[in-house]
Amino acid sequence: MKKIITLLCTLFCAFLASPVRVWAAEGSGGGGASTVPVWLCIPFAGLLLCIAVLPLVKGEWWDAHKPHVVILWILAMVIPFTILYGAGETAETVLDCTINDYITFIILLFGLFCVSGNITMEGDFAGSPRVNVGLLALGTFLASCIGTTGASMLMVRPVLKMNVWRKRKAHIMIFFIFMVSNMGGILTPIGDPPLLMGFMRGVPFFWSLNLFPVLLFNMVILLFVFYHVDKRMYRKDIAEGRKPDISRPGTQFRIDGLHNLIFLLMIVMAVILSGVLPGMKAFQDSAGNVLGIHIFRDVTLSIPSLIEIVIILVAAGLSFKTTPKDIRTRNHFTWGAIQEVAVLFIGIFITMQPALMLLKQVGPNLGLEQPAQFFWATGALSSFLDNTPTYLVFLTTAGTIGFTSGVSTSLGTVPVHLLSAISCGAVFMGANTYIGNAPNFMVKSISDENGVVMPSFFGYMLWSLGFLIPLFLLDTLIFFL
Repeated sequence: MKKIITLLCTLFCAFLASPVRVWAAEGSGGGGASTVPVWLCIPFAGLLLCIAVLPLVKGEWWDAHKPHVVILWILAMVIPFTILYGAGETAETVLDCTINDYITFIILLFGLFCVSGNITMEGDFAGSPRVNVGLLALGTFLASCIGTTGASMLMVRPVLKMNVWRKRKAHIMIFFIFMVSNMGGILTPIGDPPLLMGFMRGVPFFWSLNLFPVLLFNMVILLFVFYHVDKRMYRKDIAEGRKPDISRPGTQFRIDGLHNLIFLLMIVMAVILSGVLPGMKAFQDSAGNVLGIHIFRDVTLSIPSLIEIVIILVAAGLSFKTTPKDIRTRNHFTWGAIQEVAVLFIGIFITMQPALMLLKQVGPNLGLEQPAQFFWATGALSSFLDNTPTYLVFLTTAGTIGFTSGVSTSLGTVPVHLLSAISCGAVFMGANTYIGNAPNFMVKSISDENGVVMPSFFGYMLWSLGFLIPLFLLDTLIFFL
């Protein structure tokens, strides 16, 4: 009960902390969905509260009625939104976030989930502190090459397998989320969707490599802390008589389903194409708009997005067609994790629309000027909202301030120190909650399925408060002041 009360107080404080200028903006003229009342964000907060609390107090009920709870909160947002702005505006808002955000999001997750599930790594590497540090470091660097989601889905099962003999291993997956599922994506536009959106708006492809010192600094600190935490847990497991099952002498290591790396690269190329093709004239009409299939009003499924979806689905289908079922069996492959993410995130994507509209409305008026302000503002909101639109809001804000030197984008000239702060805030602080970045909840679900007792929503936040927030304060002092 104490955890529930604490969480309620936290959400209430966050609600009260909403900028007071919102209220002034509501009465400043203009109509339609551009003036969004704060109370329309309550369904989003309510859904987050259910995700955080119900697994603790009504676990079996939550597992059985999760879709019904999601539908309830969607209706709690859609009905008042319709009353305020009309059925047409509501349909356009819901369709736009579903078609242009959710579908591409869940198809990408589905493709990576399928392909990675058809790759298995086996050997006599035991999950010792040194081995785990190496795995986390490898996954972190892989994230910038194949994306945080791709690296997470590729590495999560090997990490779980190598540590299957251990009792105390939840901390391993928590640091996995910190590093592989989030921070590692900072070096290229492939790494994380916010950086891809920046690339589509004129940020040079390799500009993000300038952030390598920040990533390296964070990696060294987190891996140092993780090593000592893991060593302590490792010794407790050994003291209780737990030992890894290594039956043969020498180093045995084998990867099955290695041909699936081709399909993984297909998915990565599909993501890159989705960012490159909209800027090509062949995919634009005479007015410069991206060609696509018209759905309703201004809602259009763009041709580049459609190409991305088709390539990903083909890659997933070929992966299943060409991989023996035995590999999936050895990987303990089930559909539970992707089903849970699909159900929860359709609710999150729809109910967070008023919050995103509110952010776009007040973002340029927040008075942000310093890198530290952009770092924390972008990061705090990226912890709970989709980090891609949050990144774009603050990139637009920085571009409209009127700077004349820096990185030239289609949104204006953004100084390097501000672009660095916005990028790091969006990518790094997605690790603060399970919903801060797409792979976070997926890693949690797969870990749960494999017998790892992961912390609750709020329990995970306590880990991020204890380990990440002090690190981000150091980042602020060293890189963003």
